[in-house]
Amino acid sequence: MRSRIIMSMLTGVALTVSLLLGAGPASAGNPSAAVTPPAEFGTDWHDPLTAAPPVARPNSPSCDVTLAETQFRDFTPYRGTYTPSSGCGERWSKVVLRLDGKVKGRQFDRLGYLHVGGVEIFRTSTPEPSPDGIEWSVEKDVTRYSDTFRTSRDVEMLIGNVVDDTYTGVIDVKVTLTFYTGRAAHAPDRVLTLQDGTLTTPRNSERVVAEVYATGSGGGCEEFWYLTVPDSAPYSCKATGGPYREVQVTVDGRLAGIAAPFPTVWTGGWSNPFLWYVIPGPRAFDVKPITYDLTPFAGILDDGRPHRVEVSVVGVPAGQTGWSTPVNILVWQDAKSARVTGKLTVHQAGDPVGSPVYTPGTENRLDTEGGHRLTVAGYVDTSHGRVTTTVSRTLANTSVHRWTDGEDMDGLDATWTDDESVTVDGPGPARTTRTHRTYTMNGSTTIGADGRLRTVLTLGDRASLVETRDGRRGAWSRLDDTYTGDAAYTTNVPRDRRHAVGTTSERHRLYGSRGCYDRRLTTVQGVLTEDRDGC
Repeated sequence: MRSRIIMSMLTGVALTVSLLLGAGPASAGNPSAAVTPPAEFGTDWHDPLTAAPPVARPNSPSCDVTLAETQFRDFTPYRGTYTPSSGCGERWSKVVLRLDGKVKGRQFDRLGYLHVGGVEIFRTSTPEPSPDGIEWSVEKDVTRYSDTFRTSRDVEMLIGNVVDDTYTGVIDVKVTLTFYTGRAAHAPDRVLTLQDGTLTTPRNSERVVAEVYATGSGGGCEEFWYLTVPDSAPYSCKATGGPYREVQVTVDGRLAGIAAPFPTVWTGGWSNPFLWYVIPGPRAFDVKPITYDLTPFAGILDDGRPHRVEVSVVGVPAGQTGWSTPVNILVWQDAKSARVTGKLTVHQAGDPVGSPVYTPGTENRLDTEGGHRLTVAGYVDTSHGRVTTTVSRTLANTSVHRWTDGEDMDGLDATWTDDESVTVDGPGPARTTRTHRTYTMNGSTTIGADGRLRTVLTLGDRASLVETRDGRRGAWSRLDDTYTGDAAYTTNVPRDRRHAVGTTSERHRLYGSRGCYDRRLTTVQGVLTEDRDGC
């Protein structure tokens, strides 16, 4: 299906849970009046929106700062200077980023990033526009980057774009930060970036977390890594080891973290932009970084010397590009010690396993199972005693990929799980946080003899989190973000003869010890027919 699914065309420089998208009011609820959708897509449709919750904002004084206001026509980055607002101090209870965008005409989906002082604070992709134009917005809680915002910094933003006689969409964006007065609980003391691939932490660092904004992108096969097949199979996207992917972090050459990448589908993906014109797939507009707790390595990192920190993606064929993996390092320091010492005490790592089995036939089939497990532990001697951190992570992936010769039928049923346990044992009760993440993709694209292309697809982003203290359950939450779509159009004809139709929906549920959020959206031929709050 590469020749068709590649229509996503995320060319450009490749660029966490709160997200608000849409040009209209943020409140959920049924549309104010009954809407009769047209028989097929026209030249305009509802502005993009998602069912995810808005960023909660405190009831305290606030200040706004504009980070960027520009147009993207090519691959020239926007460069400016961030200057802190003088009205809200240097400590904030929350910092909220908001992007407002608009585009019209014809354009592919594009990837973008935003850096402040070299720190990547936002990674995004764009919706594809209608001829009449669309507007959209994205919000993100960026409080954890507060250290970056306390002094003046260089700003760089890029949404790589191509504008010519055919692709006419110029991307207009404005990005602002809103600072709320107060003091954030548990915010990192420092936010660092790698310098020539090395990291030098403060010598009193007692907790270290890495963020990796990992995206497979760029218009090649790694944009659709979950569909790749071994060299022996007759398919347009090849990878020697098949579709198993894993994002690894090493410290001085030693494996320090593993994670399953999220199988993001961009807004031109699966050969069918009519699936995504209003409701994007999960995370498409707000790419969440993968997080790795590197605290077991803090005793090594705190020696005052630079240490090599590297990110790699398991499964990518040698010499092949297509992944972007920028890294931020979040550091919490011991305010009462100038130096913290410690040691890595446990390092148990097997080898990642990926076992694709190809079965030829009228309908070709590739069955894949993969996985990996890592456990690391270490301690630091702080001003408040010895603290031992143990991190265990287990990855698993199963998928069944079916396709016909010529790829006129191409389908995938895949599940990825990423289970993580972090235990912190020191003065006071032992604290354990267990996170179970599940990502799912189930769908197919078919092309009939009449040239009619149809895509039916369901995507799932699910997670459960439980915190315990000495075995007693405390805070907990469950996320279930499910997208479903069914869209069809006639290929190889002008736009006005495509006779495109499509029904899409998203239900985002987030509930737990802190309350409940449940919103469902449905669109038919680009018209919003349902917007319902279930809590």
